[in-house]
Amino acid sequence: MKRAGAAGAVGLTGLAGCTEGGDGGDGGGGDGTDYPSLGNFPIEGDTATFGFNVPTSGPYSSEGEDELRAYELAVDHLNNGGGWVDEWDDLSGDGVLGYEIDYVEGDTATDASTAEQSASRMIDRDGVIMFAGGSSSAVAIAQQGLAQREKVMFTCCLTHSDDTTGGDCVRYSFREMFNAYMTGQALTPVLTDEYGDDLTFYQLYADYSWGQTVQSSMRMFLEDAGWEEVDSVATPLDTSDFSSYLSEAQSSGADVLFLDHYGLDGANSLTDAIDAGIDEDMEIVMPLYNRPMAEAASNAIGGIFGTIAWDSQIDNEPSNTFTEFFGEEYDGRVPSGPAQLAYSGTLQYAAAVERAGTFYPPEVIRELEGYEYDNIGMNEETMRACDHQAQRAIPVVRGLPESEQGDGQFFEIVDITPREDVGYGCDEGPAAECELGDYGDEE
Repeated sequence: MKRAGAAGAVGLTGLAGCTEGGDGGDGGGGDGTDYPSLGNFPIEGDTATFGFNVPTSGPYSSEGEDELRAYELAVDHLNNGGGWVDEWDDLSGDGVLGYEIDYVEGDTATDASTAEQSASRMIDRDGVIMFAGGSSSAVAIAQQGLAQREKVMFTCCLTHSDDTTGGDCVRYSFREMFNAYMTGQALTPVLTDEYGDDLTFYQLYADYSWGQTVQSSMRMFLEDAGWEEVDSVATPLDTSDFSSYLSEAQSSGADVLFLDHYGLDGANSLTDAIDAGIDEDMEIVMPLYNRPMAEAASNAIGGIFGTIAWDSQIDNEPSNTFTEFFGEEYDGRVPSGPAQLAYSGTLQYAAAVERAGTFYPPEVIRELEGYEYDNIGMNEETMRACDHQAQRAIPVVRGLPESEQGDGQFFEIVDITPREDVGYGCDEGPAAECELGDYGDEE
């Protein structure tokens, strides 16, 4: 049985002037005159083009390659049916609003400037009606700023910085992934239960938006729980040798070491720490994990706590079917959390277009704001209107010893923290700094 999101949109403004889905070729808004031109709306021809801007080079390239697999699968399912498209009432499997979906792709190289240039080409040269990507918060923030200026919607994939839906939030971008502030709330009780109270900790963090907000969020929630930070030290992105930083951390006398690194950097820092024997003197925590990163550091992750976006071990219908059809498409490959974010984000955008009856960005945005859903494997969620941050559960995991890894499994799920325990008000935390900006259709 097909289904829509749990309860549909909440608090929508009126949809006067929009029409039901057509056969394509009318600009994506009925007869093409229902809404004024804005961004790359109306669409010319019978094909709507999406842009997928992911890192296929740089320290986050493994994540980007898995995202791209999921994006390509989403486009195939939107055009031809299959996967979650067959389960969602809003989607037909015959394109979107009668338009065939095509896509272009770009390499962000895990660099904000490169990503913005690539996204600009997609908007100006390729006429994309929506673009998506991430795998670095600095990259995502640069792209969503462009989205707001150009009035072309952006769907965040993997970005975990508080700033994405905090001080740098925009009206034209939405984020399914949780943020560092929410990770701090999910991880702190697990760590205090496991390691005890009144401990000291030391942080090494990636020196850009993401790492900085992980460092500040972990410090805030851990100090609230009674732990004390000894020191925190920034490390450059794309560092291959962390030995000098780790030596200083080891000599600090702290009880726990936080490695606020991600992607290949995270795999390198954790492997270097284990090789140096630091785990004999200190507990080690990786606040944010994913499967490609764990695979790269498979001999080092045993017993290491962290959070992940999603994992194939989550046992519910959407998660199980995603794992199944992704594996069927890619020779048994187990999908990663970034892949789940990429696939679900693309379908959520397409479903919002169908509900709005138009690709006109302000109406699609209004369909997503306050939308409630339970169809992507993370139980009931809300895409909050005030900051475009999904309110959702967070899996807390512990890395498996190498001897217990296999079949794409690298983690033991120790808790799925419900959204009620990691949520915060629109006047609290990162949301308190969010000013979304205009829709583009205000009088």
